[in-house]
Amino acid sequence: MFNSLSDRLTATFKNLRGKGRLTEADIDATVREIRRALLDADVAVPVVRSFTASVKERALGLEVSQALNPGQQIVKIVNEELVGILGGETRRIRLAKNPPTVIMLAGLQGAGKTTLAGKLSKWLKGQGHSPLLVACDLQRPNAVRQLQVNGERAGVPVFAPHPGVSSDFESATGDPVAVARQGIAEARARLHDVVIVDTAGRLGVDAELMQQAADIREAINPDEVLFVIDAMIGQDAVNTALAFNEGVNFTGVVLTKLDGDARGGAALSVASITGKPVMFASTGEGLDDFELFHPDRMASRILDMGDVLTLIEQAEKSWDKDEAARMAKKFADQEDFTLDDFLSQMQQIRNMGSMKKMLMMMPGAANMREQLENFDEREIDRVEAIVRSMTPHERVAPKIINGSRRARIARGSGVHVSEVNGLLERFTQAQKMMKKMASGGGIPGMPGMAGPGGFGSPRKATAAKGKKKPRSGNPAKAALEAREAEARRAAARTAAPTGAAFGGQEDFDPSAMNLPKGFEKFLGK
Repeated sequence: MFNSLSDRLTATFKNLRGKGRLTEADIDATVREIRRALLDADVAVPVVRSFTASVKERALGLEVSQALNPGQQIVKIVNEELVGILGGETRRIRLAKNPPTVIMLAGLQGAGKTTLAGKLSKWLKGQGHSPLLVACDLQRPNAVRQLQVNGERAGVPVFAPHPGVSSDFESATGDPVAVARQGIAEARARLHDVVIVDTAGRLGVDAELMQQAADIREAINPDEVLFVIDAMIGQDAVNTALAFNEGVNFTGVVLTKLDGDARGGAALSVASITGKPVMFASTGEGLDDFELFHPDRMASRILDMGDVLTLIEQAEKSWDKDEAARMAKKFADQEDFTLDDFLSQMQQIRNMGSMKKMLMMMPGAANMREQLENFDEREIDRVEAIVRSMTPHERVAPKIINGSRRARIARGSGVHVSEVNGLLERFTQAQKMMKKMASGGGIPGMPGMAGPGGFGSPRKATAAKGKKKPRSGNPAKAALEAREAEARRAAARTAAPTGAAFGGQEDFDPSAMNLPKGFEKFLGK
């Protein structure tokens, strides 16, 4: 969503690179470009004025003038100010001392409250809670049914005593305030520790909407009131946020549809205008496309510095630890890396979610955005189809795959033979690299990486160690050199320690340590 803002800011900072000293004119030009970038991204004008004034004041101060790299110091200042307008620090849900914790959702119709209720419930369930969804939107057609479907997908129960309306021609008859009260009582009776109340919305802010939301809030006294806002609605986001803040006094903001291609700057203004933090972000249509909002990480994404921490968290959440342990043992035992292992690793990556989203979290991703936009997510499916079209023996011993076998595999997976050839070629290179690393030879093509034991080329070190000084052609001199060499060896044997610093090792037996297979060579055995 923030691609245009990210591109403009990155281009602005490129002009500062390599400058040992920044003049006031340089700072003015940079601040001017930042102001234009923020306004083009639809950030609210009061927020832009405050932001640029703070950046300029700090840029003209001592922290830039005395910096070794003024350009990088400007980027640091902009990053810190961005974190400030995004809320400053990560804000988590405040749980009630006496359960259940009551969370009320409020916002306009179409902002994604009902979908968000399902996402939030699944996220809370993954955190070890036992949530209950309460359907209080009795005005939008099929809103209750939609919440029930989302609850089933998330594996979370839904309290819906009233079916709501099924078409625009029906009049709402249920009492959402009574349903909300009954939902809290149901949660206490069934020992749910979190209650998520989905309320009705309107196409615009009106008195009836605000009164109903205020009545529900007064009836259930929620611990958190989350204002759900569509990140694509433009400048009206600020006015809507101010109206809801006055009407229901929300405690946090949730941004939805952050995967869209709108400019989205107005949504980032909400935290600064209302003084309420952004707590969560919805980044897709799936129930798992939901994350805790970290202002510092979002600022890093906007400035094209990446978001490696979120990437690591996603990997830890989806990575199979048993499979990782199996691969580590196989690597230690120097066993061959097979196509079955290759397929397993591909599936592990697939479980992490969209490859495109993960790659966009890497630092410098903006420089290859066009390639990432053209990346075909189905490539992993094609690779999996090719490997699954092989026999078990072919996956273990790919060298037996001749021309006729490749043609059969291509027919079975629905691809061209050239794609099978390309996959086998890439796999062979990966297999060689794995063997090289497992044997302590380092990474092929990367000089200086010697693997276990330190830096340098192990092959050259071995050659230098085993190389003997040529013997002299003079028999008397050669005999003298031989005696001197024998004397040096004897002196070395005499001076060599017979034990380690923590005790004698004369009777040390490496086999008693249960070391991995192939480890003996590191002990000189």
